[in-house]
Amino acid sequence: MARRLAEAATALVWLTRLPAGRLIGTPAPVLAQAAWAFPLAGLAVGLLAALVLALAAVLHLPPGLAALLAVGAMIWTTGALHEDGLADLADAAGARTPERRLEIMRDSRIGSYGVLALIMVTGLRVMAVAALMARDALLAQAALVGMAMASRAGVVVALAVMRPARADGLGRAAGRPGGGALAVALCFGAAALLLPSCWLGLPGWMGLIAAVAAAQAWLARRAGRALGGQTGDVLGALQQVGEAAGHLALLVLIQAVTAQGPGFS
Repeated sequence: MARRLAEAATALVWLTRLPAGRLIGTPAPVLAQAAWAFPLAGLAVGLLAALVLALAAVLHLPPGLAALLAVGAMIWTTGALHEDGLADLADAAGARTPERRLEIMRDSRIGSYGVLALIMVTGLRVMAVAALMARDALLAQAALVGMAMASRAGVVVALAVMRPARADGLGRAAGRPGGGALAVALCFGAAALLLPSCWLGLPGWMGLIAAVAAAQAWLARRAGRALGGQTGDVLGALQQVGEAAGHLALLVLIQAVTAQGPGFS
């Protein structure tokens, strides 16, 4: 139990700004050993965002403002780690060679592609959560938790199956998770999507899993071809795209349920 607690704390330290370092102990687990707990880091991030959404509902704030505050809380909790990866990967899209793309991704400056990617993906997350909030506050809260966990399970898959694009950097330093860690992470991610699926039923649950997985698989394939593998920025971008795709899919499915009635589930 002590070892598992240290691994969970390691995931929190790497993926969030939460003060969990005291729980790690020595020797500290390598990140690959803690990969099974990535969805648990998403649970912490999602619960904080859900709390902000609940407070906004108590204060009768408009759905758009409530969603913006909730997504902002997620960004603050992670230190914009994943958003930074998304922006860097988008900026690299304009280069012609893998070497030049990797060089651009290490540049601390942000370009027009990165800015536009952040606007589009963050805007999609905010607007989708706002639309869900307008329908049902509990649904929006469940979505925040579920997508935060499921998208981070996809990051574990990328660590396990994609080779590092660099000889150094986070993508290589993290190591490759074993089959057990991967299985646990996937179980956590799939279970987390049961929360918003209470409004959808089994077909909706399977649809959410497919949406998150498909979006992340598409980006992973693109990144693998463009860079030769994964980097820390690629992992961050995968989380962002998976989360956004999950929110969008949930909104579409909820609208389908509303149109077709209870027989959908």
